[in-house]
Amino acid sequence: MLVRIRLGKHTPVGSKRATNRRVAQAIAALLKPAALVACVLGCWRIASDFKWTGGFAIPSGLFSHWQVWLGGAAVLQLCSHALNRYGKGDRTVS
Repeated sequence: MLVRIRLGKHTPVGSKRATNRRVAQAIAALLKPAALVACVLGCWRIASDFKWTGGFAIPSGLFSHWQVWLGGAAVLQLCSHALNRYGKGDRTVS
């Protein structure tokens, strides 16, 4: 009995695109809580301006404005949405 063992090209387990999609979904999952934190900080700053709460944690500088926090939350949420669409392979335009 003759047995031949061929060692050559192996079949890749997963493609690079599949790996990229999994990484995109992982990053998108981490961006959602970051967007929530930015939104909470923006709301805290607005409440601080109306004297509903104590002083804001960042009293001066760029990050002492509520517009920066709410704008950052919107950008983070938009990036999370785009990465989720890429990760799921959704190529349709809504």
